[in-house]
Amino acid sequence: MPAASWDACANPELATFDPFVSHAFLAALEASRSACARTGWQPRHLVLEDAAGTVLGVAPCYLKSHSRGEYVFDHGWADAYERAGGRYYPKLQVSVPFTPATGRRLLVAPGPRADIAQAALADGLVALCRHEGASSVHVTFMTEAEWQLAAEHGFLLRTDQQFHWDNPGYRTFDDFLDALAARKRKAIRRERREAVQNGIEIVRLTGAAIDESAWDAFFAFYMDTGSRKWGRPYLTRDVFSRIGAAMADRILLVMARRQGRFVAGALNFIGGATLYGRHWGAVEHHPFLHFELCYYQAIEFAIERGLARVEAGAQGEHKLARGYLPNTTWSAHFIADPALRRAIADYLVRERAYVDAAARELAAASPFRKDGGIDIRPPSEAEMETD
Repeated sequence: MPAASWDACANPELATFDPFVSHAFLAALEASRSACARTGWQPRHLVLEDAAGTVLGVAPCYLKSHSRGEYVFDHGWADAYERAGGRYYPKLQVSVPFTPATGRRLLVAPGPRADIAQAALADGLVALCRHEGASSVHVTFMTEAEWQLAAEHGFLLRTDQQFHWDNPGYRTFDDFLDALAARKRKAIRRERREAVQNGIEIVRLTGAAIDESAWDAFFAFYMDTGSRKWGRPYLTRDVFSRIGAAMADRILLVMARRQGRFVAGALNFIGGATLYGRHWGAVEHHPFLHFELCYYQAIEFAIERGLARVEAGAQGEHKLARGYLPNTTWSAHFIADPALRRAIADYLVRERAYVDAAARELAAASPFRKDGGIDIRPPSEAEMETD
């Protein structure tokens, strides 16, 4: 698939550039053997063409033999179906592998045929499911507009939540702090001071400043975090070199250095309007260093660049005390077996109600200044589970 044809659908405008659906990022995952048949991510990308062969739309799609690396969990569905005698795998996954970041999934070039092309892609996914003998199609971390479209094409609707930081136009990090309740403001200032004790120096790397030695150090951090959390990290060392070579200007590495040696780091991707925090790790433990590298440096960078949002990955109610508020994420699921579909549909009605209620409760605990409201104590690092 030529990069120009893919990117004309995936990223037609710089202002809304999404690094994860770019040809460069997806190709790096495949070429590095991070997303391939051996790892259970067999590419089955859907391409929509007109009669003249012009590409009108694409969807990043994979034939999956497991449910790992997706961040929208359906293990319970798979277990129940297989206990009942069904075969849940293979399934089709429409997503960016290992990447819980919201973005377009039914990728069409803008124009008068865009709506028709998106509808055709949705129908095409159902046809591909039947052609491959898959049990289901799962479109995850899609936009709300795509979510609503999917419902019209027989997909079941699911919601979840993440914590994002929004920039209403702050000029400095202190402007952001001034918007917080006094207790939260003081806590963040204390955390930032303590994070850089013991000789810690914070370094931001982007573009040509990211060399192979920086990737070597970061990969060690990534492997440490991944091995502790899920046993086998998803990404190979090669993928970091490939994305560094192909899209270094879209990458921000925030690294902590002590005595001339990198000891921790956080990997971010720079979109047209959003900074996406993805991976973090460390080979030395220092109090509050995780919060500094992953959250406060990301906010500061977004303010400096005039970015509208920071998405800091999945999980983590500890982010709330640091200015990251609950936001809904959307996924859509086509289930081929009518009996399984009915069971999942019933479950999703109750799950969506729970997610909505939890979001309202968390939003009430916002750290931003208000009359009354609830203050929450920032959890200790022992209480905090990293992303």
